[in-house]
Amino acid sequence: MTEPLLTMRGIVKSFAGVKALDGIDLVVHPGECVGLCGENGAGKSTLMKVLSGVYPHGTWDGEILWEGAPLKAASVRDTERAGIVIIHQELMLVPELSVAENIFLGNEITLPGGRMNYAAMYQRADELLRELRIDAINVAQPVMNYGGGHQQLIEIAKALNKRAKLLILDEPSSSLTSTETKILLDIVRDLKRRGVACVYISHKLDEVEAVCDTVTVIRDGRHVATEPMKDLTTDRVISMMVGREIRNLFPREPHEIGDVVFEARNVTCYDMTNPRRKRVDDVSFKLRRGEILGVAGLVGAGRTELMQAVFGAYPGASSATVLLDGRPLNIRSPLDAIRAGIAMVPEDRKRHGIVPQLGVGHNITLSVLHRFAKRGRIDAAAELDTIHTEMQRLAVKAAHPMLSIASLSGGNQQKAVLTKMLLTDPQVLILDEPTRGVDVGAKYEIYKLVFMLAKRGVSIIVVSSELPEVLGLSDRVLVIGEGELRGDFVNDGLTQEHILGAAIQSAKRPPHPTAASAA
Repeated sequence: MTEPLLTMRGIVKSFAGVKALDGIDLVVHPGECVGLCGENGAGKSTLMKVLSGVYPHGTWDGEILWEGAPLKAASVRDTERAGIVIIHQELMLVPELSVAENIFLGNEITLPGGRMNYAAMYQRADELLRELRIDAINVAQPVMNYGGGHQQLIEIAKALNKRAKLLILDEPSSSLTSTETKILLDIVRDLKRRGVACVYISHKLDEVEAVCDTVTVIRDGRHVATEPMKDLTTDRVISMMVGREIRNLFPREPHEIGDVVFEARNVTCYDMTNPRRKRVDDVSFKLRRGEILGVAGLVGAGRTELMQAVFGAYPGASSATVLLDGRPLNIRSPLDAIRAGIAMVPEDRKRHGIVPQLGVGHNITLSVLHRFAKRGRIDAAAELDTIHTEMQRLAVKAAHPMLSIASLSGGNQQKAVLTKMLLTDPQVLILDEPTRGVDVGAKYEIYKLVFMLAKRGVSIIVVSSELPEVLGLSDRVLVIGEGELRGDFVNDGLTQEHILGAAIQSAKRPPHPTAASAA
């Protein structure tokens, strides 16, 4: 085998005296793809931030060798010059800048005198996107005009433009459709053929199995194992990650489904940039007590906009009639919805779910702060007691409850947002992509919680891009396509093919024969 491109030995990184990494080793060869697996909070992203210079040399202990020589990077720019490029789980694009400007940010092509050579940047950006087989993107348009899936691929184009020798992909498919994910995996295979090495961090173990040559598993900041992918099974990787076997990922429990408790009628949302276009077009649905309703559809179909509208969070113009227990509600904001008994865990936790400047605990109690207010002051002891109890309930991992929530892994941030919304004791709980960026063990805990809540009579809506998740959780499935309701199916013998067929069908075609009555 060739000499290693990268060797990390005995990496130790601490925060406030708590070791996030405790002697981690990692070896990557040219043209090799190494899968880095572990639960949320295991230290995967921290290890990659050490490698990429986000945490500069001197803030951690151990040794990094790059092409056989010590690497002592003081910044990300140093590691990028060496050929190490990281694509973070949370996108690092500037929404107001064009696609081309984002791709060349910090590496602009200039004319004599320092002016931007936009023609050259547009041409190169087009070439990069063609390499990624991405169609229908105008590189002169602002990035914010494109959805999360396209933005993730734009991030990859940006990395390729830096001529990476080692590409670190942190949950790269979390916002991609199945078609876009296939493109991504083909890109990784092509990079390997060119001799580019990759570190692929993902909780989607089918992707790890598809492209990775070697798998390194870490747990609680310690190295568990490094083995060739060909010698492993998915169940074995899960067992190493969580320290136990998980035989059934969807721990279904019988739960009684009662009468209709929630109804949304004629929900319509208008595009913010083109008011003549409808993102959601006259969609109506009902939800019963104790029912788990899955909402499926392709990325951009209008699923999130539909949920935002009924929760009072859609940023553009919208109209809807919402009823709870047969009583019309006047929902103009999320606060109105929460007071009525409706809670929502949003798709984009970074923008809509957390306040990065606050600690984990204070984020959790934000939705029920009034409970701790006495004569204009907060009962800090009672609040802290609730924080400890709720963090234990969903196993939110943090060195201290007042640690900045921005320092937590994406999965632990997600669990904190879910904890915050459960504190409101909702009658209806909307979960938009509840397990995005969440590891297998944490997914299992969230799924158990969903079934437990349904058993208690909470009505739950689960929006998910992962069809196995929709089918594994739901009693009934709504399919949204191009802003329209394309199907309402009882989850009895329902398959992924049925859902996809409904999602891409013409609205005029009749629904699948297993369609449920919405009444």
